[in-house]
This record gives sequence, C-alpha cells and structure tokens, in this order.
Amino acid sequence: MENNISNINDSSKEKSKNFIYEIIDEDLKTNKWNGKVHTRFPPEPNGYLHIGHAKSICLNYGIARDYTGKFNLRFDDTNPTKEDQEYVDSIIEDVKWLGGDFEDRIFYASDYFDKMYEWAVLLIKKGKAYVDDSDPETMRGLRGTVTEVGTESPNRNRSIEENLDLFNRMKNGEFKNGEKVLRAKIDMSSPNMLLRDPVMYRIIHSEHHRTGNKWCIYPTYDWAHGLEDSIEGITHSICTLEFEVHRPLYDWFLNELEIHHPQQIEFARLNLTYTVMSKRKLLELVEQKFVDGWDDPRMPTISAYRRRGYTPEAIQNFAEIIGVAKRDAITEVAVLEHAIREDLNKKSQRVMAVLDPLKVVITNYEGEEELEAVNNPEDAEMGHRKVPFSKEIYIEKSDFMENPPKGFHRLIPGGEVRLRYAYIIKCDDVIKNENGEVVQLNCSYDVETKSGTGTSTKKVKGTIHWVSVKEAVDCEVRLYDRLLTVEDPASEKDKDYKDLINPNSLEVVPNAKLEPFVKSAKPGDRYQFERQGYFCIDTKYTTKEKLVFNRTVTLKDTWAKTGGKK
Repeated sequence: MENNISNINDSSKEKSKNFIYEIIDEDLKTNKWNGKVHTRFPPEPNGYLHIGHAKSICLNYGIARDYTGKFNLRFDDTNPTKEDQEYVDSIIEDVKWLGGDFEDRIFYASDYFDKMYEWAVLLIKKGKAYVDDSDPETMRGLRGTVTEVGTESPNRNRSIEENLDLFNRMKNGEFKNGEKVLRAKIDMSSPNMLLRDPVMYRIIHSEHHRTGNKWCIYPTYDWAHGLEDSIEGITHSICTLEFEVHRPLYDWFLNELEIHHPQQIEFARLNLTYTVMSKRKLLELVEQKFVDGWDDPRMPTISAYRRRGYTPEAIQNFAEIIGVAKRDAITEVAVLEHAIREDLNKKSQRVMAVLDPLKVVITNYEGEEELEAVNNPEDAEMGHRKVPFSKEIYIEKSDFMENPPKGFHRLIPGGEVRLRYAYIIKCDDVIKNENGEVVQLNCSYDVETKSGTGTSTKKVKGTIHWVSVKEAVDCEVRLYDRLLTVEDPASEKDKDYKDLINPNSLEVVPNAKLEPFVKSAKPGDRYQFERQGYFCIDTKYTTKEKLVFNRTVTLKDTWAKTGGKK
C-alpha cells in the first residue's frame, strides 16, 4: 500500500520524470513524431468521472502542457444503450474544472462512424474480416481457453462478396440485435485471447444521443480506439494497465489499415482505500439510492469532490504525489485527504462555528463589542475580521465536562479557559434540566485578559471557540465520512460491496451556530471552522433561507487513529 504523505511537503519545483516522460524525451530526441506531442482523454459517456479519471486527465493534459503539445477531449460514444447527454455535459465540466485545457478540441467517436465503416469494408476486401452468425454463447465456446486453442467459426471462410453483402445489410438494419457480428480474421490459436477473431461491430437497434437512428451497427472499443487515435493524429495513446493485453490488437488494426499509428503506453490505474471506482457499482449506488446522486459528497466522483469543497489544485497535487507507475497498487485515501488539507490550509477563510451548542452566560459582562480575528494565519494579506461578543455565547458541549479525565484542558466547574480572540472565563455555576442534562453555564470573565490587548499575565492551558448568541447564524452542517468501512473492498470477495457501506458516512447537524461573517457567503465558498475542519457551502441544498455546509475534510486524519469509530 502506497503512502506518500511525506512527499507533499517537498518544496522542490523540479518535476521528477516518470517512465512516460522518459519515452517522450527519447521520441523527441529521435524525432519520431516530427517533434510533436499530442495526447487525449477518451472517456465513455456512461457515467460521471471519478478520481481515477482525474489522474488520467492530469497525466494526459500535463504531458501536453509540459511539452507544448496538444490535448484532446474525445468521447468514446460507441454504446448508445448506456450513454446519455447528461454524462457528456458533466464530463466536459469536470475536465475544465480540473484544468484540462482541450481548447476547441472536443471530439466524438461518432464523428468517425462513416470512416470506421469504410475501413471495415477495406478489411473485408483484404480478407481480414468476416460476418459471423454465431450467437455469443457459441462464440465463447469456440474461442477456446488459455490452454486450448480456439476453433474457427463455420462462417470464417465466407467469400469476400458474401461478407460485403451481409455487412451492408447489417448496416441497413435487416437483422435483429445479436443476429450477426463482424469479426476480424486474425488467429484462433493465438495465446492472446483477444486476437482470436475479435468482434469489430455488433448490431444494436437503439437511438444514439448524437447520431439518432442513422446507425444500427456500432463499433467495439478495440476496433474504434486505435482508429480514433489515428484520425486525430495522437502521438502517445496513454491507457491504464488493463489495456496492455489489448495493445497487440490496437497495433494489428492500424498495421493492416496502414494508417497513422500512435504508440500505446500503459500505466497503473489509481486504486484508493475505502473506495470503489467501478462505474457499474457507482451507478448502482445512485440508482438504488444509497447516495444522493452522482455528486453526493461521499462519492469518489469529480463532481462530488467539487461539491464537497475539494480544489482542482489539490487534486492535481495529489496526482503528482502518487506519480505514475507500471504496476497496480492501492493508495491510502489519507494521501488524498492530506493533499486537500495542505491546499485548503493556505486558502481558507477562518470562522468560528459551534456544531453542538451549549449556552454560556457571562454574568459580570455588560454591553457588546467587536473583537478582531485573523482571517488566515497562513496568508497575512487576507487580513482580519470583526467578531461580535456579548453577554451570552455558545460553546461546544464537548468543551465542558463536569468530571473530566486527566489531560482535559477545557472548561470544568471552577476552571478557567480562554475564549478564542476574547477573554479568559471561569465556570461558576452549572445549570441542568429536570433530566440532569447540562443546559447552561454561568461564567465570569476577567476584563484584563482580552486577547491581544489585555494587561494580565494570567495563562490557561485551554482555548476554545465560541459564537455570540445574539448574532449567531443558524446553519445546517453535513458531516461526511468515508462511504465504506473496509480498507480494501476488492479483497472482500465473499461480500457484496453494498454490505460494506459505512452507516455513519453522513451525520446531519441541523442547528449549528456560526459567526455572522458567513451571512454574505455564496454556494461553493470554502472555510475552515476553527478546531473543527474544512467546510464548503453546499451548491445543491443551500437556499436564500438556509445555509448548508458540507464537511470537506477534518483537520487531522482521525480515522486512522480510531479505526473509523468517531
């Protein structure tokens, strides 16, 4: 398991070159591509992008940026039964937000359907492709196994003329779904199962979100991928490791067609602890209402991270930290969270927020005043703000204990504590209700202990945050945590991943009290709640009448210390 938290603090500006950069350096040295570098990000529009895609975007765009090349966004829209314009729109937004600048280069596989069809006809004419009537089950049986060679289809030696006629009739809609396919004629005894006459086209009578009902045959990924790269003039086709076994097929199609032939390079995909990133599983979570949509802040999607308050800079930094490897591994989600903290610590406006309020009456204080608070100690240019102080304030219930354990340095009966940016107070009286629950503390303050200006030399060990009752802003706060309870869900092969969902992944705090500074806040604004964590104003449920905050990340990685029990 990879844990690269220590690398985050490396101030070196020198980018360490991964093996892909070394390949490109050599290509430029030998003028392999006439000095050009052209990459692409080719998502299928059948779901929202997740953090694994973010790594690929950062890598592909980063290469184009670093070598003054070009970067394409291309949709692999070859399966109309699973694709939707909603996904297209979300992907464009996510890539832009993450900083992937494709300029005006948005392309679609469907842009090339006519050309792909022409090339398929060319392979048929060369005797390199044929129409097969075998149903999927029969085809699987004929393919053989890793230890047994495959068996040729009885349709494999059809004449070129018959194949051209059948393929044209497939295109014209004369056959039903699954009734026929077009297959490449390669080698049924190849040790690479993908080269055993792979399917190039299948019949799908379904309306396409861009081409409508023009087509009823659609190319498979293996047939379309290399052709798209070739048409666009891609130089380095960068894929995750599961496509390594597909590379010989990628090469075979391009060699047989004798067209521009990019180089496919594979790298290890991103796997995160406590996270699933299968699109199928993420879709199940959405459709079965385990989460509140693709952008639910517990999801690993880019849109969810954006709603939760992550920054594109932090995700870019995370991608740089984990690097690019040739073998699969699992990265601790704490590395991502640490990257988020590091970025937000430098940028976030500080405010005081009381999530579980306990009323405190300062019996010897009269009047009102405004105290000066630091907006961000990491950035002096962010300046200061005024925080109202009055006789009645709220503190966190957890900041008071009647019978404290050893080492508790907050408020206790007869004890003293400093109020952040304000005075030292002493607890004189504890008020309880009929059930014995503490509902109010009566305290006194020392006027000489005003923070920053007081003349008293009195010191106390604890400092707590607070909010004035009179000016407090009521807000809803959503405390999001990890969606799964198991570090490596893939290792739990005997369990349904939905049974591993953390029942405490969301806690809603309906009546948090915040200082009035947040009144002017707008959806998407990020804050550090002092002593609490980093929070973002929710873009989905915030209204003019109600502010809703999402917890982005805690101040520290408390999960690792508690085993997920908080």
